[in-house]
Amino acid sequence: MDFNIEPGIVYTIEKTVEQMDTAGSYGSGMIDIFATPAMIALMENTAQTSLKANLPEGYITLGIEISVKHMKATPVGMKVSCESRLVRVEGKRLYFELNAWDEIGQIGSGIHTRYIVHAVEFMKNISE
Repeated sequence: MDFNIEPGIVYTIEKTVEQMDTAGSYGSGMIDIFATPAMIALMENTAQTSLKANLPEGYITLGIEISVKHMKATPVGMKVSCESRLVRVEGKRLYFELNAWDEIGQIGSGIHTRYIVHAVEFMKNISE
C-alpha cells in the first residue's frame, strides 16, 4: 500500500509539567523536575499525532527507535512544548527531527523513527 506521506510535516504539542511528569514519579530520578521519560513520551506523541490525518483508516505508527538529549531541567508548573518534523520517508519507515522547549529555552532534541502498521493486523500477529 502506498501511503502518500511526504517529508515536511511539522506538528507541535504544548503541555504544563505536572507532578506525574516528574523524575520522582517516573522513578528515573530523585527530584521533582520534568523527567526524561516524560520528555521522550511527549516527543513520541508529537510525532505520532502529526500523522493521524495522513494515514488510511485502521493504520497507526509505532515508534521503533529514538535518540534524545535532555539538556535542561524544567520545574513543575512550567509549560513545555515539542515540535516534530518529518524529514524522511522510506516506504513504511518515517524519520523525524524533534525539539523541545520550556518557557525559558530549549530543553531537548532528538531523532526518532516510526513504522506504519495496520493496528488490528499488528495486534493479531503479536498474539499468535
